[in-house]
Amino acid sequence: MTDKAGSSIFWQVGKISCSMRELLIQQKALTIWLTGLSASGKSTTAYALEMELVPEYLCYVLDGDNLRHGINSNLGFSAEERTENIRRVAEIARLMNDAGLIVIVSLISPLVSDRAMAKAIIGAERFIEVYLNTPLEVCEERDPKQLYSKARQGIIAEFTGISAPYEAPPNADICINTLNFFPFEAAQQILRIVKPRVQMPFA
Repeated sequence: MTDKAGSSIFWQVGKISCSMRELLIQQKALTIWLTGLSASGKSTTAYALEMELVPEYLCYVLDGDNLRHGINSNLGFSAEERTENIRRVAEIARLMNDAGLIVIVSLISPLVSDRAMAKAIIGAERFIEVYLNTPLEVCEERDPKQLYSKARQGIIAEFTGISAPYEAPPNADICINTLNFFPFEAAQQILRIVKPRVQMPFA
């Protein structure tokens, strides 16, 4: 029987700690995890937030669609594959946090259990969950990729909000109704919570 990840594989500890990297680049590592239905405004808000942070901080957006063009291109949209998609993204975010970076994740991540898994991988102290609470009917009206229309016609199977569930976060760190805020304004709301978390304390 092959030992896939047991006694023959060991975690290698480097000489440079995350705190040393944070000190070097003068910021605290953090993952900001944006969840919500398709067309709820996740990607637009994520990139607006990145624009607000970049003048002072090193950060990067991990966008769900972009990742499915590369590292997650072999995954479909079954429940099991969605979980694996989220696990991989969380592992990437954890590594980027270890490098001292601020990571903004834009991912539907529809299940409470999967988001809890992501939080456990990244670490609760570095995880902020942001729920973009946009009603389904509004997301369908926006529908820039015509995905809801295709899901209603049965062309797309297992589509979140139509033929697959979305579980709203019961205790998100930040909840934003995007009916009331443009992406820039939503980014400002997130920034008010995030900035104290990423600022280095004065010596």
